[in-house]
Amino acid sequence: MARGFRRRGHGKNLRYAARLDPLERAVIAGLMEQVVELLDPPSPVAGPVSGESDFDHIVAGLGGLGMGVSVAAEDQDVWPDASSVPADARSFGELDPALQRLLPAANREDEQASAEFRRLTEAGLRARKAANLELSLKALRREGNAVEVDATVAHAMLVALTDVRLVLGERLGLRDDEDVDALHSSLAGRSDDDPVVHAHAVYDFLTWLQETLAEALLGGLERG
Repeated sequence: MARGFRRRGHGKNLRYAARLDPLERAVIAGLMEQVVELLDPPSPVAGPVSGESDFDHIVAGLGGLGMGVSVAAEDQDVWPDASSVPADARSFGELDPALQRLLPAANREDEQASAEFRRLTEAGLRARKAANLELSLKALRREGNAVEVDATVAHAMLVALTDVRLVLGERLGLRDDEDVDALHSSLAGRSDDDPVVHAHAVYDFLTWLQETLAEALLGGLERG
């Protein structure tokens, strides 16, 4: 059973620790990997990757989709099929609404000013978000059920979990409280194996984990 983040130790030995089994870590890692790809899709790599750990095999066994939950653009209703996905799905603005949640317009009233701001800042923002996700993935890939990180990685993971929730929330159509209420109402008539039910359960799990990490970090600030 998962246990949320708690503070351990003091001073230079301060750590933030949670207990997540391999499957739970694989779910989170699979979704984080997809958000990294959404921010900057990597070039295809031919052939198997050598030196894979048991954890890598678990992720691979889940299809890299967070235990069946996919936030990849080609798996959504945004485009009818994979062949219709634009060649450059990273071009900001007119394509993927999930990417717009990650990289929102700076000024919705002035498109020219927003475009100029984006030109100056977007590459750096993408890189910082990807770096937070990669730091979090490194922590999740360690052997064992304990996920233990220092303050730097804890802050990075908090941002990474926020970004994963933003993307998954967009895929579920959660943009305001009314959307949340409507989704909850619709779940009552769905079977337990419905993909939407499963995705919502993962979303709730991510929300809980993020809250425990935020509370642990806030506790550290209050004591500091």
